[in-house]
Amino acid sequence: MISVLLADDQALVRSGLRMLIDSADDLEVIGEASNGADAVAMVKTRPVDVVLMDIRMPIMDGTEATRQIQVLGLPTKVLVLTTFDLDEYVFAALRHGASGFMLKDALPEDLLGAIRTVAGGAAIVAPTATRRLLDHVAPSLPDGQGPAAADRLDGLTEREREVLLEVANGANNTEIGQRLYMAEGTVKTHIGRLLSKLGARDRVGLVLVAHECGLLIR
Repeated sequence: MISVLLADDQALVRSGLRMLIDSADDLEVIGEASNGADAVAMVKTRPVDVVLMDIRMPIMDGTEATRQIQVLGLPTKVLVLTTFDLDEYVFAALRHGASGFMLKDALPEDLLGAIRTVAGGAAIVAPTATRRLLDHVAPSLPDGQGPAAADRLDGLTEREREVLLEVANGANNTEIGQRLYMAEGTVKTHIGRLLSKLGARDRVGLVLVAHECGLLIR
């Protein structure tokens, strides 16, 4: 069973999420928190596979809670739930170690799939959400397109740059293979090399690197 902690300040939202998650045979809600501080405290006291984290909460927001959970060094993953008007906070949560984000209006099956994905150690990045996220937050972020940022791409092959751009656009491995005419196993190999060369933790990290280095998001 994948254990899930719900962190949202709205009781009605938590209730709906609990009903959805508990309806899955392999998922189980093991606790609820109405703010980030309580979420962090609960993670400290019992094993949690995935925290489904709202961003805007009282006492401690989801961004700071994500940071504190990552500092603990536990295997707990954080999946952020967001709306587009709070994207700058989501970006910060990703920087602090969140494994991805989902929109609050996502389809139920997509949300359940996302929980399973991050529990398995992978990242989840919705294609359209990624592009809109970066478009929205870019004007408010420090300029990362200087020489230091661009130098991070110097060690990449042309093919690796192409794969990185596709990842930044939210494409999955199958889609990348179709667009670049390569086997899915080859795509995985390129992504592994990108993670190593760019020092990224996962696909979310690759998206952040692509943005910082000034790669255009289509």
